Amino acid sequence: MGRGGLQAGASGPVARAIRAKLRAALQPTHLQVLDESPRHAGPPGAESHFAVVVVSGRFAGLPPLQRHRLVHSVLRAELAGPLHALAIVARTPEQWGADPHVPPRPACLGGAKHERRRREEEEEEEDAGGDTR
Repeated sequence: MGRGGLQAGASGPVARAIRAKLRAALQPTHLQVLDESPRHAGPPGAESHFAVVVVSGRFAGLPPLQRHRLVHSVLRAELAGPLHALAIVARTPEQWGADPHVPPRPACLGGAKHERRRREEEEEEEDAGGDTR
């Protein structure tokens, strides 16, 4: 396991499919596939949250939204199935050469888990106050 719950160079079946499809479709000069699933709620071994860094000449002339749409189209089957979240850094080789820095990923707030915890805390506070009748 890598830093902060990331599995760099992830090698599960979903990670391998992501890597293979992006290589075939985009011929990247640089590709990172990071399994961020351990940072999120879910069963152990779940491959549901990923971040990819894709550097490809195919992105030349495309605005960021179009680049993301291109990556999404390549991974359509995974996004319809096991892949719940995908963070994308999509750059041209020139952009990557000028700035190979990838911004840090924000911490997971837990989504529904976070909301459930907040509701439980509110209920505990109400119960602690009790009924004074």
